[in-house]
Amino acid sequence: ISFTAIIAVAVLGSFGHCIGMCGGFIVAYSSSKIDTKSSKTRQFISHLFYSLGRVTSYVFIGMVSGYLGSVISFSRTSTGYFLFVVGLFMILMGFSLMGQIKFLTSLESSIATNAFVKKIFSTLIHSKSILSFYGLGMLNGFLPCGLVYFFAVSAASTGSLLWGGVTMFVFGLSTIPSLLGFGYIVGFLKGSSFRSIMIRLASVVIVLYGIYISYLGYIAVIKGTSQ
Repeated sequence: ISFTAIIAVAVLGSFGHCIGMCGGFIVAYSSSKIDTKSSKTRQFISHLFYSLGRVTSYVFIGMVSGYLGSVISFSRTSTGYFLFVVGLFMILMGFSLMGQIKFLTSLESSIATNAFVKKIFSTLIHSKSILSFYGLGMLNGFLPCGLVYFFAVSAASTGSLLWGGVTMFVFGLSTIPSLLGFGYIVGFLKGSSFRSIMIRLASVVIVLYGIYISYLGYIAVIKGTSQ
């Protein structure tokens, strides 16, 4: 696992894609659930619980993905093919984030507007308890998201339940600073050129990392078939 790549993509992506995708959630609960007259400590704890809920969902997704990766990784050749496909998936994801192609966009929007998801969201958004922020975070974490897919595939490539969870845990932690800050400065980052720059940087890193992963898969296939 390249934790440097994980943190780089997560931090850049959180200032770009995550604010665009999760911004609606944050704006909604910030305006309806958080009283601006309440203490700064309570406001911070509310935002933190939301982020911790997201991280919890990400870790679960990572563990499941890592386990599935261990099931399908039987040999060097099969692992190579798997990594090659993973790399291609990452490249497509990078170009999708750039807006060059429509990849997974319809899936993201369709599930997010599902009636069942809306009902759960409505219940949580009208609750004033601290735990409701954690529930909103968990709900948000399970919604389709391009970056989550990217890291879920990375988690699967570890072939380990433990390291799959660790991969998504590091990803989740890396997204907290930007989204935590966004809760306080809702208006600035949502439509700024800064967000656009961060999306493009994250996209380039994802594409380059995808090419690298595909190359590793290609080498593994060549070595596996030559034995």
